[in-house]
Amino acid sequence: MTWTRLKELVETPLSGLTQPTRSDWIFALRTVSAGLIALLAAYALKLDRPQWAMMTVFIVAQPVAGMVLAKGFYRLLGTLAGGLAAIGITSLFGVNPWLLVTVLALWIGVCTLVSSLLRNPEAYGAALAGYTAMIISLPALGHSNVVVDLAVARCAEIVLGIVCAGVTSRLILPKLAADAIISRLKRSILDLAEYASGAFSGGEPASLAALQRKLIIDAQTLAEMRTYARLEAPSFATRAHPVRRTIGQLLWALSAARALHSHRAPKNAALIPMRRDLKNLVGELAATPGALDDTSPWVARLDAIAGKAKEIPDLPKDGGPNATGEDKVGTITRLTIAGDFAEALKQVMRGLDALCSPVSRKSRERGQPALVVHRDYQAAWRNAVRAALATLLVAIFWLTTKWSEAAGTVILVAVVSSLFAARPDPVQSAWGFFTGTLIALPFAFLVGQVALPALPGFGWFTLFVVPILMPAALGMANPRHVGVATAFAINFLAFLSPHQQMIYDPGPFFAGSASILVGILIAIGVFIVVLPANPWVTVERLSQAMREDLARLCLHERIPRRSAFESLAYDRINQLMPQVQQTGRKGDPILGGSISAVTVGLEVLRLRHAQLNSAIPHETVESIGNFLRGLARELLFRRPGEPQTATIAVARQYAASIAERSDRLEMLQIAASLRIIAAAMEDYPDFFARSRG
Repeated sequence: MTWTRLKELVETPLSGLTQPTRSDWIFALRTVSAGLIALLAAYALKLDRPQWAMMTVFIVAQPVAGMVLAKGFYRLLGTLAGGLAAIGITSLFGVNPWLLVTVLALWIGVCTLVSSLLRNPEAYGAALAGYTAMIISLPALGHSNVVVDLAVARCAEIVLGIVCAGVTSRLILPKLAADAIISRLKRSILDLAEYASGAFSGGEPASLAALQRKLIIDAQTLAEMRTYARLEAPSFATRAHPVRRTIGQLLWALSAARALHSHRAPKNAALIPMRRDLKNLVGELAATPGALDDTSPWVARLDAIAGKAKEIPDLPKDGGPNATGEDKVGTITRLTIAGDFAEALKQVMRGLDALCSPVSRKSRERGQPALVVHRDYQAAWRNAVRAALATLLVAIFWLTTKWSEAAGTVILVAVVSSLFAARPDPVQSAWGFFTGTLIALPFAFLVGQVALPALPGFGWFTLFVVPILMPAALGMANPRHVGVATAFAINFLAFLSPHQQMIYDPGPFFAGSASILVGILIAIGVFIVVLPANPWVTVERLSQAMREDLARLCLHERIPRRSAFESLAYDRINQLMPQVQQTGRKGDPILGGSISAVTVGLEVLRLRHAQLNSAIPHETVESIGNFLRGLARELLFRRPGEPQTATIAVARQYAASIAERSDRLEMLQIAASLRIIAAAMEDYPDFFARSRG
């Protein structure tokens, strides 16, 4: 998930830049104040490039204190790694400019590769390590004796900015990640109740789909916010386990809620009380203001519903449809789904209670649920090759033409081609960066080349700069404008290059500005021309990875935890969503199929656990094994458009056979799992087929 997207989730979306909220004003005032303090401190310390201290404040500025600390921490690590790399590379290869730029391009490629495999803010730190080496090494070309001084100066400027941003974000009217987690979790519970209510009543499909996508993103956000909260206060470490466990339960509840929507069947006597109680509960929960201020009544009701779902209802003895047209397997299927949803929602509420009323001691539970993320190695290698190649080619142009200002172009190509490489739409992200940079140019010229040379001093600087940076900071608080506004603020300061003695010198100003703008445009061209990303190829690769996961669930000797499978699957769905949006309606079945794949995987896990149940007859265990092997072959070898194998038909037949032979609940649940798998695969036959590539 990108940093921009995370800000959208922790901040209330605004209708426009002209309607900032109180929290937006606090964020803007805090950021601008921290920037001015950093610049004043840089002046006092007589740093060579004081603008870097102030720029760092705007680079790491985030709405939540923990996010500032996290981004600042990884910016520091990235700067240190880049500085050390610059010293090492320049010391070894500085005498040969061609070899130096080649090694720097390779270093940027390696850092881009690592960045593409990580998530924010770790990914930001890795990318920063790459282009920081370029920023330090190029000015030292031919003067390798000064590279250590440049590295130390840059680190000092960065550290100063990080300290100012971190202290102000934590001490001045802070917005804490710990509070944001509780607020986000409460909102997710209410959204989940609304989704389940719509599933029961046959709500509008588009609204339910949008709510489902929001819940998937929110679950990923909670996982990231957990890290930020621990950085804010070590005391949050005791609540890290409840957060992690609660995220797993939230994903389980989401899977069960989707299954409720897929299996809203004709009612019968066994289902009516359960459906009525659960429907009333989620309806009241979604509609009651302050419903989660006290979760105990809801937990008690959910516990009762989950208990009823485990009881064997009165079912027809002949295995055929009863008077209402509902068979035994269908009844058990829906009771199981309802019970799963009630149990998962109950556990999520208990997790909320644990966060709101933490204990001081560590949890005695050892088995923390594994939360796994998807790493796209193919895309990472593409990003690495593209960044290294683009940087090297522009550096060759610089060395060949000996155009001094082209050094700035080389640096900007390295920055943009690595920093935006892993974005779902890098061209759009880089274009937003270019737009903000272009808008900043005239403001920087008027202030830096016209006003400040005539009216020097920090007081005049503040008078001219604050009215420009305040709207920029308000834009940074607005998810609709955060990319352009951040680029504006950073590059306004870069163009302005504030020093204690400002002079009128438009020649270097426009030459340096032109090199920066050209560098960004070249990087955009690189994204378009060099190894361009095809959204549909990415969609098919992620879909294939999900099918292979299902096959492994069927065949692997070790049964993974449900939380590990679910978190990885939903992480892939989260990465699929922006790619699917770029493919138009062609991608809609892919998104639906990927969500159905989660349901299939959970039922496969249920079947795998049933095989370990000593109460299950041996012939049934063997039949489950045969079905799972056939299902794996279906997932790995059948191609789109080809008819489904007999595996799906066998699943339905075997489910019916179990219902005829046994009334035991555990046997009927096996039959229910077989039916759920068959239904999901019949709904999206092409998704559960091997890709053509």
